[in-house]
Amino acid sequence: MAEMSMENLRSKPAAVVEAALPSEHPAAYYIYASRLFGEGHQDEAVFWFYAGQLRYRFHLSANPQLPRDGDPAVLASLNATMGQTLNEYAGGDPPRWAAQIERALKWDADTPNGFTSKDRYRKEWQDIRAGLASMRETIVRDADRIREQRTRAGLPNR
Repeated sequence: MAEMSMENLRSKPAAVVEAALPSEHPAAYYIYASRLFGEGHQDEAVFWFYAGQLRYRFHLSANPQLPRDGDPAVLASLNATMGQTLNEYAGGDPPRWAAQIERALKWDADTPNGFTSKDRYRKEWQDIRAGLASMRETIVRDADRIREQRTRAGLPNR
């Protein structure tokens, strides 16, 4: 991470962290999302998780030569741990979940990426964004089914 240490991501004021994130390694978004979730800001955590997921997947797509035991493994680990917690929460309110994904897509489009060039890797960027947009559409379309599955699994709906 370029500017923000893990400690800074966990302790600096939100405005300071959020101003720095566009130039940080995408793992920083996950750390910040985890912090927010722990502080009781679950919807903000979901937003930053998906902003980070966009940026991380884009980074990997633009750099397919990266060693598989490096960033690809870190992303898989983050998604398996933080992702499970955040998605379990988000799935309790599919319209809100979809709205946070839409917000992340808009933020990503409107915000420079100081870590991976959107211009240099335009196709990869657009492909990653299309994948998340498709997921958002599925959540909207299948909201009732998601709620029913959660009820059967004993998970709360909001």
